[in-house]
Amino acid sequence: MREASSIVTRRGVLALPVVAGLALAGCAPEPGPVEPNRRSPEPSAPAPEPEGAPEGDPMPARTLLLASLAKSDHVAVIDPALSGEKAVRRVRVGAAPWGVGVDTARATGYAATSEGLAIVDLEALRRRRLVAYRHPTRRRERGEYRPGGLGLAVAPDGARVYVAVTDGGGAYFLEVYDVERERFVASVPVGLRPFDVVVDPEGRWAATIDHDAFTVTVVDAQTLKPVTHRVAPFGTTGGLASWEKPHYAAVDDDGTILLPYQGRLVARLDPRSGRFTTLKSRANSHAHGTARAGRRLLTVGTGAFGNASGKPNLSVLDLDTGRERVVPLDRPHETVAVWRDADGGEFAAIAGGNTRDEGWNGLTLVSLDGRSTRRIAVPGYPQALVAYTAARATIEA
Repeated sequence: MREASSIVTRRGVLALPVVAGLALAGCAPEPGPVEPNRRSPEPSAPAPEPEGAPEGDPMPARTLLLASLAKSDHVAVIDPALSGEKAVRRVRVGAAPWGVGVDTARATGYAATSEGLAIVDLEALRRRRLVAYRHPTRRRERGEYRPGGLGLAVAPDGARVYVAVTDGGGAYFLEVYDVERERFVASVPVGLRPFDVVVDPEGRWAATIDHDAFTVTVVDAQTLKPVTHRVAPFGTTGGLASWEKPHYAAVDDDGTILLPYQGRLVARLDPRSGRFTTLKSRANSHAHGTARAGRRLLTVGTGAFGNASGKPNLSVLDLDTGRERVVPLDRPHETVAVWRDADGGEFAAIAGGNTRDEGWNGLTLVSLDGRSTRRIAVPGYPQALVAYTAARATIEA
């Protein structure tokens, strides 16, 4: 991200060569209409077919990855257990997708595009519908500052999808999509540039990570009342130009919110009281995406910015003991998710689509139980990433 110039606001395949990043380009409108924010019948015309749709019998259940392809109109379903082109299937969802989420029970994926909320059938690998936000934008852009949907999270019971949205006019909102009613039912003002949205494990609240405001806005799931907490362990000197701001978060089992800062500390925020404590980190790298792997916190460091002076890396921090493993990366990445292979091995899957446009077209996988690192090419600049268990995988072996 370009804080300094800003004015405003997650065995064995052979390593593939790094693919050069695509040039930032304008975007063509998504074919087909955007559904209004209300329940409506399914369109008579079929949804667009996924590119390169696989053939053959479904595979047994396995862990897959869903990634937003920020420099395209697609998301990707990725199986790191496969190799070559078979590992990646693309689904057209709408312009410039950002946050993604999955409801495993319904085999449904969600993507926050610049046009609206895309709803994806993860078994058929096709978009079911595209629902306009309550605060839509007419601009179709790409990149970190584009208007539209930003962070996204699915409620634990799958009944709601929370999407951070901006219409490009300087205001930001958390919009609430009701899955049963098939429409957005509420909109709550939140802080500047909410990169990420997280939810309480018991569904009591959703929270936006308000990057340019140094805040976290916690929204009660019943009353929809927002409460804003300032979380600035290094202060707010520099304001919008500061690098010491939050980007992404993870939620611990006790409901506290874990916020990495600069590879120097992790703030543990009580979402109700607003009080936080800190846990030291020695990664010394500007912190972006983060995710939990059991009692370990994985954080993507993008390099030397602000009071962080180190190089790009991945921090694997034990939340109980404070022990930390720091894995060097050859370039900035953006978000991280935990992928498990058929033998139970755990890997940090790290999306290469860094928002400052310094990443690459693919994923880096780091073994959490060893030292191996490998890459998977994913054209389209994968930016946000989540892992899920497919009841039946449709990717061809």
